[in-house]
Amino acid sequence: MSGTVHRFFVSPGTLAGRDRLPIPGEIAHQATRVLRLRNGDELVLLEGDGGEALCRLDGGELVVTERRPSIGEPRHRLTVVQALLKGDGLEAAVRAATEVGVAAFRLVITERTIARDLSPRKLERLRAVAREAAEQSERGAVPAVAEPVPLTAAIGPGSVVLWERGAPDLPRLGAIAPPRVVVIGPEGGFTEAEVAAAERAGATLAGLGPRILRAESVAPVAAAIVLSRAGDFA
Repeated sequence: MSGTVHRFFVSPGTLAGRDRLPIPGEIAHQATRVLRLRNGDELVLLEGDGGEALCRLDGGELVVTERRPSIGEPRHRLTVVQALLKGDGLEAAVRAATEVGVAAFRLVITERTIARDLSPRKLERLRAVAREAAEQSERGAVPAVAEPVPLTAAIGPGSVVLWERGAPDLPRLGAIAPPRVVVIGPEGGFTEAEVAAAERAGATLAGLGPRILRAESVAPVAAAIVLSRAGDFA
């Protein structure tokens, strides 16, 4: 029997109350060809509904041996509004922030965004990265990754905009009530006009401190701060 119990997200309705089922097609290659799981090995199936099923391979099928709640989901549901980043920065941000516990990602285009669009292939890749990170970190759900929209379409009351070049007396993210939405800029940060527009839309401004982080590091750091304040991380 394998020493590691691998976790796989599958389509909603896959289990459908069944105690025995064929290996779902979307994981069959990974489970049998890549990981080479065999009869007697165990794996966990998740439909993203907050529960999970422990299964045992038996005769090329799966036998459900236990159904249980998934304990990997934070109670505080945090959405990260993330500006598009160049290169592999967006994948790194989504992967790490998913591991920390972000519930959803909304991608935006800003004035200083270097990458001005995102191909369908790259969007699907980001969604795959989120799924893989959720499996690895034993999450109970895969964060949604929405296609890019203009910044103004993603900011409203309750949003907290991280402005690394803000005034010295800008409150720290860890000193305010844990928000549900954190807005993060591109490599060059937000312009003053964008910040002013965000404030008019009802957003709050906050900072992370005196050090300037790499663009792909901000999302996981901000998520760790918010979820720690909410009692869901560290």
